[in-house]
Amino acid sequence: MSDIGPWGRILLRHPRQAFVDDATIARQWQALGFTAAPDFGLAVQQYERFIEMLRSSGAEVLTCSHTSTGALSLDSLYVRDASVMCPQGAILCRMGKPQREAEPAALAECYRSLGIPILGAIEPPGTLEGGDVTWLGPRLPAVGRGYRTNDEGIRQLRALLGDTIDALLVAPLPHYRGPGDVFHLMSILSPVDHDLAVVYSPLMAVTFREALLGLGYTLVEVPDDEFDSMGANVFALSPRRCLMVDGNPKTRAALERAGAEVLVYDGSEISLKGGGGPTCLTRPISMGS
Repeated sequence: MSDIGPWGRILLRHPRQAFVDDATIARQWQALGFTAAPDFGLAVQQYERFIEMLRSSGAEVLTCSHTSTGALSLDSLYVRDASVMCPQGAILCRMGKPQREAEPAALAECYRSLGIPILGAIEPPGTLEGGDVTWLGPRLPAVGRGYRTNDEGIRQLRALLGDTIDALLVAPLPHYRGPGDVFHLMSILSPVDHDLAVVYSPLMAVTFREALLGLGYTLVEVPDDEFDSMGANVFALSPRRCLMVDGNPKTRAALERAGAEVLVYDGSEISLKGGGGPTCLTRPISMGS
């Protein structure tokens, strides 16, 4: 498994399904912890441009429109969080944020319609969110232990992965802004090649950072003034070719010095207000040829 592409297929949930309209946004944004109400029309425009950039990488973009029996919220735009992909198919998550509890079932409908096998699901009292899981090597996933992912969720993930992995690297996450904040492992770590990752070290456990260095990773450090603008949330379209939210020039320059090609998109409505960067907006489901 990999988180650096190139991708054959990428699954998305469009703002037309997640945000619905301005009235739905007005009802939900504050309770969900958005920093402001997204403008629906502008969000659609930004997302269509985002899709164009994904397609330009050669990926087939699929849109999940299933809603299951439960109501989905604005947060369902961030489709990565409801599942984890592994060599045997999809693992359905159990969300640590109660308002998102319907998302895994909706995603399961989508996977079944696409013929994607479902290996299993995280069961109570376990919680696990996809934004807390990334692959550092073909047989080495890492998982963040924080407010969205608990010990039981990690235990179940390890059991489901079984002998398809050599180890599961657990990264303790900080309290930071508390349980209501949008904070995942991938808020502070984005692999962009087999040996290159974008990180925000001030919120990273020493043991985990040392493990990355021990694996041979070069770390591109995000400066303090670009953390809130999602400098650490970078989506690898293919090794050393990546996509990030516009407005992080220092991180972009550091990536380019490391030999990466960087594409940027306007994420004012689809990323910054909801706390979900390009990794959050995408669920890669197959590698390219």
